[in-house]
Amino acid sequence: MPEAAAPPQDPAAQVPPRQLLSLLALAAMVGVVVSVAAWCFLEAVHYITQWVWTDLPDTLGFDNTPVWWGLPVLFIAGLIVAFAIVRLPGNGGHVPAHGLNASPTEPIELPGVLMAALAGLGLGVVLGPEAPLLALGGGLGILMIRQLRSDAPDQIVTVIAASGSLAALSFIFESPVIAAVIIIEATAIGGRQQTLLLLPGLLAAGIGSLLSLGLGSFTGVDTSDYALGTLTLPSFARPDLVDFLWTVPMAIAIAIGIYVIRRIALGLYPRVQGREFQLLPLAGLAVAGLAIVFHELKDKPVNLVLFSGESTIPTLVSTADTFTVIALLLLLLCKGLAWAISLASFRGGPIFPALFLGAAAGLAASHLPGFAETAAVAVGMGAAVAAILQLPLSAVIMALLLSGQSGYGATPLIIVGVVVAYLTSRALESRETSAPAQ
Repeated sequence: MPEAAAPPQDPAAQVPPRQLLSLLALAAMVGVVVSVAAWCFLEAVHYITQWVWTDLPDTLGFDNTPVWWGLPVLFIAGLIVAFAIVRLPGNGGHVPAHGLNASPTEPIELPGVLMAALAGLGLGVVLGPEAPLLALGGGLGILMIRQLRSDAPDQIVTVIAASGSLAALSFIFESPVIAAVIIIEATAIGGRQQTLLLLPGLLAAGIGSLLSLGLGSFTGVDTSDYALGTLTLPSFARPDLVDFLWTVPMAIAIAIGIYVIRRIALGLYPRVQGREFQLLPLAGLAVAGLAIVFHELKDKPVNLVLFSGESTIPTLVSTADTFTVIALLLLLLCKGLAWAISLASFRGGPIFPALFLGAAAGLAASHLPGFAETAAVAVGMGAAVAAILQLPLSAVIMALLLSGQSGYGATPLIIVGVVVAYLTSRALESRETSAPAQ
């Protein structure tokens, strides 16, 4: 009788206790350092935005920021980002049109990544801070482990880099859990190897998060300028059949829209590559022009089209009654095109623009007969994130995190919408890859 196969051992259990404690202690140190760096980065983005878009026009004598202000600002942003991409190591970071890349960033590449991110995000391109935060956390983690132990095994370097990325990402969501889910899904780490990653990773995020939350009578740092908390939505106890029937076609429509945006971005990227100094300033002008078009047609602020959207999603939702369906559809068109240009040309993350567009699509869909606003917005956000990231569990948790204050009646609808959007986007991509060459 053949012997039964031995059960796979937990990688964490194979590490001697003393070495595991040392690894956890290093992860805690990384969590503190990376969280401080993430806070400094996000505060720098906020203050650049404040100074360029509010303080500088006031200093120059304008009563209000002119509508055309974004044209020179984003032209300059294109020049700065082009310099970071062309002249500094690391190509300015991962190309956002290719999705969210969680692979470690070498420390030597961090100056270029940070320059491209600060110029782009601070001056108004339609991208989020999550990609540069991942790079910042991973790069600092690698730098620290190499300074402490130059001969550290690759597995330990990878774990510490992932811990740094997790700590940095948890700062913007104010949740170590969502950061851990994103890292696990994006890196496709499964099985028992998750334990070896999650033990130091969650500890790094948890220790570092004390800087934002505070401890006892000691208050934490102020993250109100950039952290995305729950949205103020009407209470929603349970869905009905009409909500479910509208969820499926809306999720399909959102997935198709995100697919079109991504295809535009992927089509533009090869034309931009190698011509950054010539085309990135023009891309900035195009993004600013779309914001001006939306303002002129609907008399709404240009920042609804510009920037990543995490600071304007709460405003959009709370003032939904001031938007007509036509205004919301025009917003989707203008911001969607600005996002496509930003994905192809600049550097940053795709999550927050997707959340914004999903929320706007949900508000538009809430005008359909019997479709509750809370359900529509929650499903819209989850479906948009699932379509752009191809990470369904992360999409579900993000939508739940943002809509949880209204109750969890939308939970089953969010799950259905995310699954439908994920399958739709996969089907569209599979059809494209299987299509014969022309």
